[in-house]
Parts: sequence; C-alpha cells; structure tokens
Amino acid sequence: MIDIVNAIAALLSIALGAFGFLAPRYTAGVLDLRTGDTTMGLSELRASAGGMFVVVGAACLWLDDPFAYAMLGFVYLGAGAGRALSLILDRPPLPKAHLYFLFEAVFAAWLLIVNL
Repeated sequence: MIDIVNAIAALLSIALGAFGFLAPRYTAGVLDLRTGDTTMGLSELRASAGGMFVVVGAACLWLDDPFAYAMLGFVYLGAGAGRALSLILDRPPLPKAHLYFLFEAVFAAWLLIVNL
C-alpha cells in the first residue's frame, strides 16, 4: 500500500510539474500570475513549478527508495511552508490558496511520515 501511494504521489508531482515545465503560460493563468515585459516569469515557472517537480518525482520512481520519497516530502514541506506564510502575509484568494496548501501539507505529511 505504501509503495502504491508513494508512486501515485511521484506521478502526480510529475504530471502537475509538467504543466509548469511545458505550459508556463497556462500555469501562470491557473496560479493567477501575470506575465510582464520580460519572459523571466515563464523561466521561473518552468524551473520552480515545473522542472523541479518533474525531476524529483521521476527520481523517486527511478531510485524507488524511501529516502527519495522523503525528499519529495521535504519539497512539499517547503512549498507548504511558503504557502502558509503567504496565507498569513499576502492573503491570496480563497479557497484556491487553502486547497493548494492542503494538497502540499497532505503530500508532505504522507511522504515524510511513511518514508522516514
């Protein structure tokens, strides 16, 4: 059961990361981000919301080791921490921000608790 849920978490990370990696303009729209006079925002989406999740998720599947899945959990923990701070300081639109935080928190908790 743990192996199946770990693999699902990695595959979802790859799938969601693929949007940021391959379709940053679409991702920007979903995240309510605006593109400006430069393409640096698209570059950042491809890197941080895209490539990082694609590669970490793929590494989990390739290595198939609990510590690899725990590292994915730490990635989600960092994303969730940033989202929590944003909820306090930035007051992003609800319920979208709460749903994203819930997703990050659940993935972080699962991946860290069962793999460490």
